[in-house]
Amino acid sequence: MTEVVRLALEEDIGSGDVTSQACVPESQKARGRFLAREPLIIAGLGLLGEIYDLRGGVDELNIFKSDGDPCAQGEEIAAVSGRARTLLECERVALNFLQRLSGVATAARRFADAVAGTKCQVLDTRKTTPGLRRLEKSAAAAGGVANHRVGLFDAVLIKNNHIAAAGGVRNAIERARASGLPIEVEIHTREELREALEASAGWLLLDNLTPEEAARWIREIGGRAQVELSGGITLDNVRAYAETGADFVSSGAITHSARAMDISFRLEVA
Repeated sequence: MTEVVRLALEEDIGSGDVTSQACVPESQKARGRFLAREPLIIAGLGLLGEIYDLRGGVDELNIFKSDGDPCAQGEEIAAVSGRARTLLECERVALNFLQRLSGVATAARRFADAVAGTKCQVLDTRKTTPGLRRLEKSAAAAGGVANHRVGLFDAVLIKNNHIAAAGGVRNAIERARASGLPIEVEIHTREELREALEASAGWLLLDNLTPEEAARWIREIGGRAQVELSGGITLDNVRAYAETGADFVSSGAITHSARAMDISFRLEVA
């Protein structure tokens, strides 16, 4: 992830932190503490070392939590000491990563907790911040959900536009088998469902059904394929979808709608 971190630092610092250079003596030492200002699931801690190393390093970095750990309001997450200028110029980038990734991990934990006790597993999606997908998927996993495909390259997901371009569900499935990759087929109609089952599709994505509709379709599938539900799945309704008998539910909200968590950085001169 070094390149992502480098880009973030260059974006923020540019030619230099003019405020710190103007106000803080070059030789000044300081200590900073990262604090949770609300209950959260922490993620992104592995980036702190990279952030500071790319700006010349620090004297000491102590991380008191691991990704996926809960943090109580007021709890100290990490502490760092070194040149005050270095700590100040890295502050915003460090917080941006921690706040954003902890937001994803916290959202993921809430989804995972919501389906506890069912056989259903929550999946994330590709609805991620451009350039941050691997980080956000790592945060989602730390929060307790499973990663769906990383990109277009590691699994086949035949969606409605692929079906249209291929000339039907059966054509799309039969052609996709040559890839040797896992194949999932998005289903919108009963006719598509019939075609997919006749073509021995092993993983079906049922999109934009109500929980009641999904339960009926899953009974009709009768275990002939794994079933994932998607479309409009939120924290408020994910339990109802999980109780339909689905194997998986996926929700883009885990990444695209995660709220940045409130984490602060408090600096004291040494």
